[in-house]
Amino acid sequence: MQMSAAKRYMSMVPGWKLCRDMISRQLKFKDFKQAVGFVNKVAVLAEKEGHHPDIAIHSWNHVRLHLSTHAIGGLSQNDFIVASKINLIFNKGS
Repeated sequence: MQMSAAKRYMSMVPGWKLCRDMISRQLKFKDFKQAVGFVNKVAVLAEKEGHHPDIAIHSWNHVRLHLSTHAIGGLSQNDFIVASKINLIFNKGS
């Protein structure tokens, strides 16, 4: 995906940052249990979509997500679709 197209898609995914060949987001939760609960919901979504983000839990209540399409070595429309669905999970509360 060209950078200009990626920049246009960014409006679909508030809170995410565009970093060359990926988009990323960092989220903070009340506690470790909520962070893990959120990660588990993202895992279910990722399996359903067949599109898996890189996920890290750090500092006990922070989750970092990176999305890119490994098969093409960069961004695709699917990355933005999954990011949008992850935002819905986060906004509903974990």
